[in-house]
Amino acid sequence: MSEDSKKNLFKQAGILAVAGIISRIIGFLYRSPLTGIIGDEGNGYYGMAYQAYIIVLMISAYSIPSAISKIISGKLALNEYKNAHKIFKCALIYVAIMGGIGSLILFFGARIIANGNSAIVLRFFAPTVFLFGFLGVLRGYFQAHRTMIPTSISQLLEQILNAVISVGGAIYLVNISGVPKMAVPEVCTDFGAMGYSVSAGTRLIVTALLSKRAVYGAIGSSLGTGAGVVSALIFMIIVYLTNRNKFSEKIASDKGVELSNADAFKLIITVVTPIILSTCIYNLSSFLNARFFNYVLIDLKHFDEKYVAQIYGIFSGKAIVMTSIPIAFASAAAAAVMPEISTAFAKGDKKDAAGTIAGVMRVMMMISIPCAVGFFALARPVMMILFPYRESLNEASFYLALVAITVVFYSVSTVSNAVLQGMGRLKAPVTNASIALVIQTVVLLLLLIFTNLRGEALCIVTIIYSFLMCLFNNISMKKGMDMPIDVKKTYVLPSVASAVMGIAAFALYNALSALLATIITRPYFLNLICAGISILVAIFVYFAVLIKIGGAAREDILKFPKGRSLVRALEKIRLL
Repeated sequence: MSEDSKKNLFKQAGILAVAGIISRIIGFLYRSPLTGIIGDEGNGYYGMAYQAYIIVLMISAYSIPSAISKIISGKLALNEYKNAHKIFKCALIYVAIMGGIGSLILFFGARIIANGNSAIVLRFFAPTVFLFGFLGVLRGYFQAHRTMIPTSISQLLEQILNAVISVGGAIYLVNISGVPKMAVPEVCTDFGAMGYSVSAGTRLIVTALLSKRAVYGAIGSSLGTGAGVVSALIFMIIVYLTNRNKFSEKIASDKGVELSNADAFKLIITVVTPIILSTCIYNLSSFLNARFFNYVLIDLKHFDEKYVAQIYGIFSGKAIVMTSIPIAFASAAAAAVMPEISTAFAKGDKKDAAGTIAGVMRVMMMISIPCAVGFFALARPVMMILFPYRESLNEASFYLALVAITVVFYSVSTVSNAVLQGMGRLKAPVTNASIALVIQTVVLLLLLIFTNLRGEALCIVTIIYSFLMCLFNNISMKKGMDMPIDVKKTYVLPSVASAVMGIAAFALYNALSALLATIITRPYFLNLICAGISILVAIFVYFAVLIKIGGAAREDILKFPKGRSLVRALEKIRLL
């Protein structure tokens, strides 16, 4: 790969990463008020339904961008423009069929796939499955043409409308539910304080009313997911129609033999099926965790559904949501590296592909390792900024500190998954994910059945699964090619700099909190100021240590999202 091509790869990955990170930030901003509306219980119903929705989406449409990007980029590398466009058209037919089937399964099979109130919420995801396939094909088509800008903008539009409709829909539906916002313990305590006895029947009635409110709110949030996909799809259609003449000119210049529809469908199915299996199994862990978590705690241990939903809501709607921001960069890198690796292998250039992978991995570790350490060191302050709900703050902070390390593991496994697919080793990710899935599922069942661990059990198996995927995928990659990864600069030095950063951030936050506590009396604003200063100082400390110990040079930082801005800032303070 030429130097210009490498620069373009990191540029495109950076564009997608920035869009992904902004999308996650928007997601954070709306999750906080949404949680205030629907509560941890509503988050739990939404999270359980969402995991079931994702599995059906994976099978019917979600893997399409990666698959289409891989197939079409290989054809474009050989200047087969007719075949590339034929595959694009056949892919649209493919997702129409698969998406339609997926939507019907989700709607009519909701009670089988999910249980309790989550099944009610799940039905409202059904139309989104059908529409997402078309969006995926268009995104994959443009990614194959080495431009991530349309995908990036569509992601932002999707998330913005998702946020607006989720919050608005939740407010509207909660209001029409006819149930006022209240907490069962508070209601029962108030009745008791006034001299009234609170019977078990009264508690059940109040609990049922609040669950109705939570379900209505979760439905509003699910409508936001669909609205986001619709907005992104409309945008991508407009972009395609705008560029259609340019594509037509290239197709007209191709004098080669065009694939038949049968061959095109065969190629799509051949490539899509292993990727579907890989990504489906890769994400099946969250779905199975939710199902077994419900089954053991509700059916075997007879905990109340509301209580179980609250725990799962804290885990999935707070801790896991927090870790998704840095993982967005890995997802962007995976999307950007897929066509590059496919092109390199189509040309038989393994050395070039290995160099590209090593570069991507190094930049990714320079971002994900400090993020993981930061989440661990400042778990409570960070959680309090976005989810300042005292009832669940301790649990949410503890869960975030536990799963912080998964940022590193998932970042590596996400990119390595895409690399293996780009190499043509489509069975390896499926095998690796299957083995990891069996191990983590067995561990989860043992922990839930034989210990008193609940949310902590979900955190433990999330760590186990992400680590095993990271390990197995790396072993598979090394079997396929020689990987010139500099372990010291890729893993060791960023870890050392991150450790120093974490200690400094933790110490500074506690010192500032003690110093300013008498001046700023409101806990939220005290935490916001202390955490904000600590995070800014932590970023400075990390780069200062990393540069001084030889872990990063100017050209490395330029590969970051907004790298030029970072370089200018570091040059002003004379760190570069």
